[in-house]
Amino acid sequence: MDRSELLVHPVRLRIVHAMSGGRTLTTAQLCARLPDVSKASVYRHVGLLADAGVLEVEGEQRVRGAVERRYRLRRERAVIDAERAASATPEDHRRIFAVAMTTLIAEFNAYLERGGADPVADAVGYRQHAIWLSPGERDELIDGLRRAIVAQLGNAPGPERRPYLLSPILFPIEEPPAEPPGESAPGK
Repeated sequence: MDRSELLVHPVRLRIVHAMSGGRTLTTAQLCARLPDVSKASVYRHVGLLADAGVLEVEGEQRVRGAVERRYRLRRERAVIDAERAASATPEDHRRIFAVAMTTLIAEFNAYLERGGADPVADAVGYRQHAIWLSPGERDELIDGLRRAIVAQLGNAPGPERRPYLLSPILFPIEEPPAEPPGESAPGK
């Protein structure tokens, strides 16, 4: 299975999220983190991710006669590369976006179902802003966001830290404005 096809699945994407931060988890621990997903489904998707090298076995131990494996995410393999993204059709993008939104909704519902969920205290945000940007301003915004996010990606779990799901989404919402009558671009 193509890696992009492998990652474009709501349960597998949630497993990747749960494994972030250098965590090592057993399939049973993943089941506890995804209580809305059947155990059989979690085991099947962990197997697919492991077979594809997205998850690797960090260790094994015998538990009540069965072998229990601890998995670690290979973050460099849990991405869709730029070449594949560039070759995606509009229908591919539509499907990938739908999976991302389905995953986001499932993660948010799981958060709300946990005891003690407090969106205000947890600074939960789901704001949308319509902003006007030139191509250069758009690229500058993306670069600044990327730098801010990448600086945090290496954070390991710690007593003061908890995992957050950050899902930046950016796309144009209408055609660019037409040139006003009588004006032309420089050099025309």
